[in-house]
Amino acid sequence: MFKLLLIVVAVVAVIWLLRRALAGPGAHAKPPSDAGEQKGELVSCAQCGVNLPQTEARSDGGRFYCSEEHWRLGPRDG
Repeated sequence: MFKLLLIVVAVVAVIWLLRRALAGPGAHAKPPSDAGEQKGELVSCAQCGVNLPQTEARSDGGRFYCSEEHWRLGPRDG
């Protein structure tokens, strides 16, 4: 019984190795993701204080805003 189990494990390992070898070198590399990488410097919204990439922010006179509504409202008082 142990020999049969050992043969099954060996066959599965050989099949797995063959499939990896035939898939090519780039098949197992992680695709680039944008989730963890933000392009550009982070800035703070002058109205609510949320941080966002400068490329996504709306700017006015050196101040940055996270949305058009906050841009229209202007900087937070106080």
